[in-house]
Amino acid sequence: MIEHFFHTEIARGLVECAITALLGLVVMLLARRRAPDLFRDLPVAELRGVLQIVAVGAILAFLLHGPRWTSIFVLAGMVFAAAGIVRKRARLIPRAFRLALTAIAAGAGGVLCLMALLGVIPLGITILIPVGSMVIANTMNTQSLFLDRLRGEVLAHTGEIESALALGATAEAALSPSLSAAYRACLIPSIDNIRSLGIVWIPGIMAGMVLSGASPLYAALYQFVVITTIFSASALTCLIASRMVTRRLFSAHEQLLLRP
Repeated sequence: MIEHFFHTEIARGLVECAITALLGLVVMLLARRRAPDLFRDLPVAELRGVLQIVAVGAILAFLLHGPRWTSIFVLAGMVFAAAGIVRKRARLIPRAFRLALTAIAAGAGGVLCLMALLGVIPLGITILIPVGSMVIANTMNTQSLFLDRLRGEVLAHTGEIESALALGATAEAALSPSLSAAYRACLIPSIDNIRSLGIVWIPGIMAGMVLSGASPLYAALYQFVVITTIFSASALTCLIASRMVTRRLFSAHEQLLLRP
């Protein structure tokens, strides 16, 4: 129906963005009693999202005519931006930005470098940046879930943690059950994505490869490559964060700093 009123791609795209953004606001309006903070955050998030993705599209159009090494700076900027978003979800954790930046750079960056060196991810800008952005974005989401769940676990079990410390347990041992619960919870969506691949959903990169003329079988196999790469990067990122976060939650005398 939209194409009858708007005859250019840009105009149709703007109208489609407005419709989907309005739908999201209506849904959050219906659920505002469940999550009032998310309802307040959504308009700003939608505005930022559309402006950022348009800017990325313009940057990609410019980079397509430049050297391949420029993609490194784009991905590095994404890592910094991702760390900033994680910090907002982990406000009570000291030095959360440095924690997130180190974990994402080492986890997502390490996996992307390995895949690029092995030739699994081509170094072309048109592939490296989109795939790299998906890996970084998913590690960001997974780490946000990990730190948010860890904060909840610690606040809910403060008495148990301090009792373990009083009985002589180290900070790492006292925090271990909370770390395990948070680590498991944050990886459930990634594992479910792998389990449901092709049955519940067909991701966009596979559809895009088929539309561009690639073999459907190869597109399916490469989609599995991307999803498992995302899982590996997410799991490694949160593992690194779990190794670093204990020093931020306890003092030098192993006193719990994160309290209700």
